[in-house]
Order: sequence, then structure tokens, then C-alpha cells
Amino acid sequence: QVQPVESGGGLVQPGGSLRLSCAAPKSIFSIYVMDWYRQAPGKQRELVAGVGTDSRKIKYSDSVKGRFAISRDNAKNTVYLEMNNLKPEDTAVYYCNARRSWISDAVIWSWGQGTQVTVSS
Repeated sequence: QVQPVESGGGLVQPGGSLRLSCAAPKSIFSIYVMDWYRQAPGKQRELVAGVGTDSRKIKYSDSVKGRFAISRDNAKNTVYLEMNNLKPEDTAVYYCNARRSWISDAVIWSWGQGTQVTVSS
């Protein structure tokens, strides 16, 4: 199965920061919308941030707006999620994936293992 590889998670205190990375599996990475999702225990996976092919269009969920920043490096087939002012409710497994367009809900790749983010004192 073709899967992205997420990394950069860990345990951090409230108010702390982390930077997640996602290595995408396809050389045509540059044509897709890239997204970060998260899934907390007992909850459904939710979309938290997305970045367009040329990084000009970016969207965030209300829960992370102003604290998280998504970016991408098409030359490295990598997407990043800079997370600041982390809160306990940000605790989740974080995943990345791709879509063909902003209006599509369907992801391109199988889900990877994700990276665990735990915010706790």
C-alpha cells in the first residue's frame, strides 16, 4: 500500500510547540491539496489544515486557527504542521493525506501510522 510517513510528534506541556512532518509517497505530490488530520481517542478523524498546490490557498479548522501553520515543500514531497500554544485538547494521532481538489472529500493514499501528539503537564 502507498502511504505517507508522518513524524515529529511527542509529549509536550500546554503552551508548548511541535513541528510535524509528512513525507509523501508520490513524485506527483505537487498537484494535490495536502491536508493534516487528527484523531483523538473515541472521536472521529477530523481535518485540521489544508494547503493548496502552490501554497497560496490555506485553510484551518476553527479549533486550530491562529495556533497552527501548515506549509509544504514540493521539491521534497513534504508537508509540515507547525503547532504552537498547544492545548490538552490537541492530544491526538496526527495524519497527513492528499486530495485532488478542495471540493473533494476523498483522500488519495491509504492512511499511514500517524504521529502521536500528547499535550499534558
